[in-house]
Amino acid sequence: MFIYKRRVEFAETDAAGMAHFSVFFRYMEEAEHAAWRAAGLDIFEKHETVSWPRISAKFDFKTPLKFQDEFEVRTEMGAVTRSTIQWAHVLMRGETIIGNGTVTAVCVAKNPDGTMKSAPIPQEVISRLRSALSA
Repeated sequence: MFIYKRRVEFAETDAAGMAHFSVFFRYMEEAEHAAWRAAGLDIFEKHETVSWPRISAKFDFKTPLKFQDEFEVRTEMGAVTRSTIQWAHVLMRGETIIGNGTVTAVCVAKNPDGTMKSAPIPQEVISRLRSALSA
């Protein structure tokens, strides 16, 4: 499990001072990118021939986050297939579950004409991510 710590910023809140529903997807993506960095990888590099578009995203809310709340995103790799990684996230404020969600990314090869096609995930990527998540 990888733990990413964060605080709710004012610009992320709605008129009631609660984190807007849309930012939970940003929080999950930030945690995923931090896991990639912890693995010594970068999800996006210029001139790279591989990309990771999202094909599914879901979040179930349990309790609100408010302005200035400190919380953490606990991230794990869920299902891994030939070309997809499902990321599982649990947002916690102390011992309170804020909510949980999943985001599935597909590995694609980028063609010179701008099209993309599903591609096998390099085994080194999976190995390094698993290593970082278990550290």
